[in-house]
Amino acid sequence: MASNKTRIAVVVASFNSAVTDSLLEGALSAAGKYEADTDVYRVPGAFELPLLAASAARSGRYDAVVCLGAVIRGETPHFDYVCAQAAAGVQRVALDENMPVTFGVLTTDNVEQALARAGGEFGNKGYDAVVCAVDTLLEMRRLAAG
Repeated sequence: MASNKTRIAVVVASFNSAVTDSLLEGALSAAGKYEADTDVYRVPGAFELPLLAASAARSGRYDAVVCLGAVIRGETPHFDYVCAQAAAGVQRVALDENMPVTFGVLTTDNVEQALARAGGEFGNKGYDAVVCAVDTLLEMRRLAAG
C-alpha cells in the first residue's frame, strides 16, 4: 500500500465526458484504495493532457500524474494525430521529470468500445492507470532505497 502521503494529480480531458467521467470515477476509486491524496485537473481534450501533466509534475506537489482521456475514431485522420501526440507527450513528461506519468487514454474505434473500457465489460482503465502509477512509484522508491 502507498502511504497516505502519496500525492497523485489526475489530469482528465473533458472531451467525450460520458467516457472520461467514468474513467475519473475509476481513478478516484483506485486512489482511495491506496489512501493517496488526489487532486483533479481538467483540460479540454487529450491533446492538452501533456501540458498540464508537465505543470503538475514540475510543481513538486505530486509523486505521480495520471492522464485520462478518450479519443474515438472519426472520419478524418485527426484521431491518429491526437493519439500519437498525446501518447508521446505523456511519455516525454514521465521521462523528463523522472516520475510515473501514466497514459489512461482510450483510443477506440467507437463509443461502445470506449464505454466497455470505462467501467464496462473490460474494466475501468482509469482505475488501472492509478494502479500502474502507484506500482511504478513504489518500485522507483524501492530502487532509490537500494
